[in-house]
Amino acid sequence: MREVVVTGIGIISPLGKGAEENLEKLRKEEHGLSKADFFESRYVDAFPFGEIKLSNEELRDMLGEGDFTGFTRTCMLACLAFGDAISDAGLTPEMLGSDETGVVSASTVGGVCYTDQLYQDANALGDGSEYMQSYAASAHTNHLVAHFGIHGYADTINTACSSSANAIAQGYRLIQSGRLKRAIVGGVDSLAKYTVNGFNSLRILSDELCRPFDQKRKGLNLGEGAAYLVLEEASLAEGKKQYGSIRGVGNSNDAYHASAISPEAAGVILAIERTLRSAGIPPEEVDCINTHGTGTENNDEMELLGMSKVFGKLPPFSSTKSFTGHTLGAAGAIEAIYSLFSLNYNEVYPNLRFENPMTAQVQTPVTAYQRLEEVRYVLSNSFGFSGNCTSLLFGK
Repeated sequence: MREVVVTGIGIISPLGKGAEENLEKLRKEEHGLSKADFFESRYVDAFPFGEIKLSNEELRDMLGEGDFTGFTRTCMLACLAFGDAISDAGLTPEMLGSDETGVVSASTVGGVCYTDQLYQDANALGDGSEYMQSYAASAHTNHLVAHFGIHGYADTINTACSSSANAIAQGYRLIQSGRLKRAIVGGVDSLAKYTVNGFNSLRILSDELCRPFDQKRKGLNLGEGAAYLVLEEASLAEGKKQYGSIRGVGNSNDAYHASAISPEAAGVILAIERTLRSAGIPPEEVDCINTHGTGTENNDEMELLGMSKVFGKLPPFSSTKSFTGHTLGAAGAIEAIYSLFSLNYNEVYPNLRFENPMTAQVQTPVTAYQRLEEVRYVLSNSFGFSGNCTSLLFGK
């Protein structure tokens, strides 16, 4: 089977645009959670959000020249991160247009970030807006393909909060099996009334800054962002910058509940075990874990239970959602990039605001920035609604 390496990354998150700004904020323990300035909702004063502090007009200006008719905020965020990733990897127009290059992107809300506009268009309350073709979860992928001249394989994945982790896994498998030589993979989501109202109806939004794995956790903070990785067959990447390789992927679906993980953590355990088995790596060789760690009651307890059953004594672990909030379909890709930071710089980023260990679990996350002697393997977890659980293993 072919080795798959990461040769380019692009990211825009509540911590900023670009890898350097995100890395700096992680090291300085500076989160991006606050009152929303641009997102319009009746809940703006009730909950903190991980908002990217750029208006839609500023995002459009950052895209430069071109026809961006029908680009929602979701599409613009995706375009910015995607462009940075392919530039970082040095992909030429010829490479992008090759049948050996594919795109696998992910989103949960898609163009429904324009919830009010969708309502107007769906009920024919006007002549129809420029966004008529942009509401589907796959619309941003169509715009990326057209804007960057992609002619090969293209796919969109929506498995809720594990979406972009599954996009990475899909790209990895396509290259490993010989169907593609390279794939640009990742995901995007914007703040939207649709998701805020939905999560609020589940009573899992916190009115305070989230505190994953803390006994006094009150829920999650929703965020937004986009992140993409360029995956290439190792034979094509000689002489190029390489952030690491994908050593294993694992997915499961416990199908226990529409919005909760099973009380035995069955899906969590199976996803991690499949990942380690596919990599041929025993649990004790994993040096750190970027957890899913949403700050909700069920997720944190079941994730810690599942990890403890697989690893016994856990390696250093933390949730970087304490920095960004939960970026939904973008979370897996954003956290994959943060995992690559850990791999490249031998460091672990803190689980902010953790104070009180959970009574049901004794193991606790890293609470301050740490340098490690060496990071050889990093595990990144992403879990979605209906129990869709995905783990990715990155190695040097």
